[in-house]
Amino acid sequence: MGTATNYVLGELRLFRAALGLSQDDFGRTIGYSGSHVSSVETGGRPPTVEYMKAVDDQHHTGGRFGRMLRELGRLDTTPAWLREWIEFEREAATLRWFELSYVPGLLQTERYARATLAGGRFSPKDVDQAIASRLDRQAILDRERPPQLIAVLDEATLRRPVLDQPGLMAEQLEHLVEQAGREHIQVHVVPVDAGMYLGLAGQFIIAELPDGARVAHADNQLTAQIVDAPADIAKLAKTWEIVRNEALPRRQSTELIKEVAKSWTC
Repeated sequence: MGTATNYVLGELRLFRAALGLSQDDFGRTIGYSGSHVSSVETGGRPPTVEYMKAVDDQHHTGGRFGRMLRELGRLDTTPAWLREWIEFEREAATLRWFELSYVPGLLQTERYARATLAGGRFSPKDVDQAIASRLDRQAILDRERPPQLIAVLDEATLRRPVLDQPGLMAEQLEHLVEQAGREHIQVHVVPVDAGMYLGLAGQFIIAELPDGARVAHADNQLTAQIVDAPADIAKLAKTWEIVRNEALPRRQSTELIKEVAKSWTC
């Protein structure tokens, strides 16, 4: 981590020490484990907005650590939430990813990724930067010890056309089939005949870190959020199990993707 980040982590350590609290005791005051506190203080995991808010709220700091995190974010043009998430993504042993509207970013082709950002919301420069970042993130799937990626998609994602982009969806689904054949990647599809199910509330990702800790990512049209409060993680984990049970098995999902891919070439 950079010098500015190290300064913030140093301030967290000094604050805890001034209170005379061990990492375990400090963690109990803010609703986190002692190992979580240790990992944050040593730079093993980035401090999140939720973590800093818990410190500020429970110890009546007047928002001191939240302000530090916001100032830290201004030193990097990458959005704070994305910067945090990329760190977790790189460290994850397992990624459980549910997508309602798009193919998961780690499994997107460049053309498909660019199409998801079309429509005028972003400047051409911002689009290029976002695409470069997204493709760079995919490198974790090719390293010697990649994370286990379990992706669940809604069938509508496979059938949604990209206007004025002939061949794009066929290319993307063929790539998806190729990726789904790799040992460390599972792709499952929730079929349309599942009807209304809990996943329709929105997409989310749960990252499980090597020490067994879990952190999640969820977003909407306006904001993206890193979630690491244990109670919230437990709720998302329960939702994951429900959604995963609605999905087809791995082999049947791959066959469905192949079938839809052929329909895009007709």
